[in-house]
This record gives sequence, structure tokens and C-alpha cells, in this order.
Amino acid sequence: MSIAPEIPDDAASAPTQDRPLRIGMVAPPWFELPPKGYGGTEAVVAALTDQLVARGHEVVLVSAGGNGTRARQHITTFDQPPSQLLGSSPMPEVISAARTARALEDLELDIVHDHSLAGPLLAGSRSIPTVTTMHGPVSGLNGEYYRSLGSRVDIIAISEAQRRQAPDLNWIGTVHNAVDVASFPFTAAKDDFLLWIGRFNPDKGAHVAIEAAKAAGRRIVLAGKLNEDPEKEYFAAHIQPRLGDGVEYLGEADAVLKRELFTKASALLFPIQWEEPFGMVMAEAMACGTPVVATRRGSVPEVVADGTSGIIVDRIEDLPAAIHQAMHLDPAAIRAHAEAKFDLPVMGSGYERIYRTLVEGTNDIQDLTRRTF
Repeated sequence: MSIAPEIPDDAASAPTQDRPLRIGMVAPPWFELPPKGYGGTEAVVAALTDQLVARGHEVVLVSAGGNGTRARQHITTFDQPPSQLLGSSPMPEVISAARTARALEDLELDIVHDHSLAGPLLAGSRSIPTVTTMHGPVSGLNGEYYRSLGSRVDIIAISEAQRRQAPDLNWIGTVHNAVDVASFPFTAAKDDFLLWIGRFNPDKGAHVAIEAAKAAGRRIVLAGKLNEDPEKEYFAAHIQPRLGDGVEYLGEADAVLKRELFTKASALLFPIQWEEPFGMVMAEAMACGTPVVATRRGSVPEVVADGTSGIIVDRIEDLPAAIHQAMHLDPAAIRAHAEAKFDLPVMGSGYERIYRTLVEGTNDIQDLTRRTF
């Protein structure tokens, strides 16, 4: 483990509300930042780190592998991210939490933002605030874990839909995820294929997307993560038999291929079958001016402007008609919606306001907890 030098304390004499904050940013240990392929949480952490540095704050990044962000201080928990153990062993999380605790304990920080699973358990040993972002579902054992943390850790939601699933958790505010809209190419001229992109899981609805595309008489391209056993089982049972005849699987898309697909697709199909807490692919598609056709589950109504940036349906059988409707939406208006709601500066500002509230008391906490930034 390599530890960067301690953050200098030369900003301490600045006016409280104007001085840069000193933020410990802790990433999960599974992928480097930013991730080269799959790694939705890591992509958010990398983007948030860059935004905070751009806003003048000092960020100590704790992550596995190298540092591809603008953070000048970096603590490496693993020389190589143990990605191969994701889903099969909890030990990388535990080891990462222990190494993080040792590395941060002597640093002069204002706040720790811990995106890992095990890390928030150590919040009680700190005198400064610890926040965590709820990147995943809040049901079942996930909810019980964060509920058990009590009031020592303030939880940031990524959607109001997520908060409604567990209103009793110690929420401090809601900040939607965001993408670097400028990095997603825009064109109003689309190709004739539909796109599904994500993780191969029944809840993500790839099989539903295929059937909807066939019913609409449209070609569909699929790109997604396929390396864990449950993903392979689902793919073999429900996707492989449907391939061919206008249904193509391209493999997992890296950042370059993903942008090409989002830009060229005539629509992104997002027929989720669960209460999705956010759904980054929706924001990415809209950044390219590509409409989203989705089921009304989870955060979808918060992310998609129905009738402007996509079409939302209540029933699976309505998806084919929604696909045809989406073809008439204005790509420029779709892109504008993404810029206004889900660009990186919007996310950076939201997190900054929460940090300052906890560190400096610049806003009323009770008012903050009810707000979405």
C-alpha cells in the first residue's frame, strides 16, 4: 500500500465558508478509477473527484490500482484491483477498509465520503463526518446493513425512488448520478437499430427488450457485462436462444464502443423489472440525443422526461408502440435535458452543498434532508 503525503493545512485560516474542503474519497476496491469497462460506482467516484478538484477542493482518493483522476493525493489499497474476486469473496472489501482506516487516521480532513461497502463501519472511530452514497438497492440485507450503521453515517441517495424504498434510513439528501455530457458525441441522425446495454440479469430485462424490438419490427444490439456465473446462466437460458434474426450481442462495451452505440442507436431500451435506483445508461443515452424507452419502475420517472427525452410505459405490452413514438422525439431536446439535469457540474454542486452543511453548518440540516440536488 502506498500512501501519499499528508494534506497541507495552509487553507485552515481561510474564511470557513470560502475555504476549500479537505475530502477523503474512498472508492470500492474492485476496479481502478476511472474504470475501463464495467464499474458504474467507480465511474461516479472518478467523476465526482474530478469535479471537486475543479471546484477548488483538496481530495485524497483511496482506490485500487492507479489514479486516473485529478486528485493529487492518492492512497492505493491494492496494486492491482482484485476484480476477479467480485461476487465471490468479501475479503478485498475488508482489507481495503482496514488499509483505508490506517491511511486516513493521521490526515487532517474535513469529511470522508466512503463509497465502499465495509468502510462505513469505521465511521465511529472518526471525529469528522462520514457520508456514504447508496449506489445499490436498499432492500433486504443491504437495507439492514445501512440501518444498523445508525446515525453515525449520513447516507446520500441517488434518487427519490431509492429513498422511498427505505424512508427510515439516515438520509441526508439526494444527489442524482451524472455523466460528462460533453464527452458523449451528439448527432440527430440515428441508425435503424435499438440498443440494450447493461448487466445480464433478469431484472435488467434484456429478454424483454429483445421481444419488444421484434414486436416493433426493429433490429436490436445488446452489449453487456457477462463474467459472473449468474450472468452466464441467465444469458444461456434467455438471451442465447434469441440471438440471430435481427438480434446481435457485441460483448461488453468499453468507453469508446459505448459512446458509438449510444450515438448511433435510434433508442435505448430500458425495460427494467425492478426498482432501479438510478440507471446510468439512461443519462448516457440522453447525452447523445438518444431517446429512452423504459418501464415505469424505480428512478425512471425522475431521469426520463416522458414525451421529451423518452417514453415511459406501465405495461410491457406497450413497449413496441412506445418504440415507434420515441422515433419522433427531438434529439436536441433530449440532449438539453441531459445537460440540465445530469451533467457533472450539477452532481458536483449537490455533493458540495451536503459536505458544507455537515462540516460548516451553512444550511439547515432538516431542510437539506428533504432536498434533491
